[in-house]
Amino acid sequence: MRFVFRPPGEAAAGLLTLPWRLPLEHWTDERLVEIRQRGLSRHVVRFAAEAGTLYALKELHERLARREYALLRRLRELGLPAVEVTGVVVDRGDGLDAILVTGYLDHACSYRSLFANPRGGHHPADRLLDALVELLVRLHLAGFMWGDCSLSNTLFRFDAGAFAAYLVDAETAELHPAGLSEGQRRYDVELARERIGGELLDLAAAGLLPPEADPVEIADDVVRRYEGLWNELTREEILGPDDRHYLIAERLRRVNGLGFDVDEVELVDAADGKGVLMRIRTRVAEPGHHRRVLYSRTGVDAQENQARRLLNDIAGFRAHLEREAGHPIPEVVASNRWLAEIYEPVVQGVPGDLRGRLDEVEVFLEVLEHRWFMSQRSGRDVGTMAAALDYFENVLSRVPDDLTGPP
Repeated sequence: MRFVFRPPGEAAAGLLTLPWRLPLEHWTDERLVEIRQRGLSRHVVRFAAEAGTLYALKELHERLARREYALLRRLRELGLPAVEVTGVVVDRGDGLDAILVTGYLDHACSYRSLFANPRGGHHPADRLLDALVELLVRLHLAGFMWGDCSLSNTLFRFDAGAFAAYLVDAETAELHPAGLSEGQRRYDVELARERIGGELLDLAAAGLLPPEADPVEIADDVVRRYEGLWNELTREEILGPDDRHYLIAERLRRVNGLGFDVDEVELVDAADGKGVLMRIRTRVAEPGHHRRVLYSRTGVDAQENQARRLLNDIAGFRAHLEREAGHPIPEVVASNRWLAEIYEPVVQGVPGDLRGRLDEVEVFLEVLEHRWFMSQRSGRDVGTMAAALDYFENVLSRVPDDLTGPP
């Protein structure tokens, strides 16, 4: 039996005492954990907790396991949103497949859990599909052909009212460093449309879709959303001599607003000699600009949309400090005071039995939104901590169990 683990492997080393020489479905071990919000899988998948870390273990053919191990490693190196691979176990004994070990994605949910427990009564179809389409575009820009894009092969995290999508299954994927051909890209999108349509039909049969939702129409809309985002990020544009500076800046702002960075802008003379052709090369690496800025200022690690919202809150807090002081406040001072006076009191005030319901950044952002609604109703600013206490009691405590983290 051979174990291949990525360093550092101190936490994973404890997994070596699991019963690897038995079929995964027959394992009995006190470290095994049942996860209710798991997605569907064609393979046997189980979860094990070791040294405070939760791992997913998937049993599959050795060739596929080794291939998926290499692809998931490469995805992480490229900074693309995917589960983090820990290792692969092969040569377990006659008739036994390999086992791929990945880290469990904290505070992530399967699409079925999100549809079964719509928060606030709002079904998440639009936000889930937007997140999945963005993930697929990011993969394609990096030359990664998924081959099995579906809701089942994706996990979702709350991200400031939206969702961030993460790839969980790469066993059918292919990486093409030179980029995907038009045929490969369109084939991948068509596969996604078919699989998503089938999953939505299953949800409709289970009564988890609103009656007015048409699974086929929603699946077709995935293609339209994809093409719209792909076109914005990759299309070539002819610029006239009088407006090129404005249009270049405008295009870059739109790309940044979609959560992508621009790596390179190329300007060449148009074929007709009457303008300049603009091509942009988009950088898809995570984390994005706002996430990097927030972390450098505060040490808070957040999703990109969350980071954008937090930076806005810091800017508002800084403006408030400057009005009170009557003079400019350095950015570093405002950021540190915001962290100590605004952010940390809220996240540290979460009751112990509610910790883990949502990640702390999402809790803080929901408290800000809750404060706005409470202030609107009362006609005055109720204050952040008063809003937080009301939120803990009346909102966070009612987050469905299937959307909470693992035990």
